[in-house]
Amino acid sequence: MSGILFDELIFGPVHSRRLGISLGINLLPTTNKFCNFNCIYCECGWTNNKATKQVLPKRTDFKRLISEKLQVLQHTPNEPDAITFAGNGEPTTHPEFAGIIDDTLEARDLYAPKAAVTVLSNASMLHKKKVRDALVKVDKNIQKLDAGTEIMFQRINQPLGNLTLEKIVENLLLIKVNLTIQTLFLRGENDGHSIDNTAPEEISAWLKLINKIRPAEVMLYSIERETPAAGVEKVARKELELIARQVQALGVKAVVFD
Repeated sequence: MSGILFDELIFGPVHSRRLGISLGINLLPTTNKFCNFNCIYCECGWTNNKATKQVLPKRTDFKRLISEKLQVLQHTPNEPDAITFAGNGEPTTHPEFAGIIDDTLEARDLYAPKAAVTVLSNASMLHKKKVRDALVKVDKNIQKLDAGTEIMFQRINQPLGNLTLEKIVENLLLIKVNLTIQTLFLRGENDGHSIDNTAPEEISAWLKLINKIRPAEVMLYSIERETPAAGVEKVARKELELIARQVQALGVKAVVFD
C-alpha cells in the first residue's frame, strides 16, 4: 500500500466521521509522508523522512490561502464545521506552527465563525511550550494514545528516534485543559509480531494512563481504510463500545466512531 497523500496545503472540504464537514490543512511536504511516527495503520503509508528535499509551506502563503478558501466557502453548503490540521504527517513539527494557528483563528473568526479549529497530533512535540500554547487556543486539541504498554506502542506507532510511551505520557500531562485523546484499536500481525491493543492486559494498562491523564474526552475508533501493514484488521463497534464503557466508569467522556 503506497498511501494516500494530500497534494495541497489546503484540501477539501471532506466529510469526517468525527468532525463533520472538514477543511483539511497539510503543513507537510506534498510528495511524501513526513512524520516522527511510522504507524502501521496510517492512511498516508509508511514514513519517508529521507526524501532528498523537504519543502514546507510558508506561513505567509498559508495566511493568504486560508483567507481566500474560507471566503469562497462562506454561506455555501460546504461551509466547514471544522478546520483540521492533519495532512501528510505530524503538523506540530512545522517550525511556524504556532503562528499558523494564530492566522487560522483570525481567518476563522472573520469568514467561518462556526468552524472548530482542530489539530490531530501524536503528542510528540508537546514538550515545546510554543506548541502547547498554540494548542490551548484551538477548539479541539486531539492527541493520539494508541497503547498502554511500551511494547505495543513500539509495534503500533513505530516512533522514530528515542521516543517512548513514557515520554508521550509526560507530554500529555503538560496539557491541563482542552485535551481530547484519540485511540485507534486494531489487531493482527506485523513484521512477525502480534498486534492487539484490545487484549485485557493492554486495555488495563491503557485505562490506567487515561485515568492519570484525565482528558476531557476520549475518541475510540478503528481502521476505516487500507493500511500499510497488510496483516491488521478492524475491531468491531461492539468491542469499542465495551471499552468506552470502561472509560466512562473512570468519569471520563468516551465516544465511539465507525
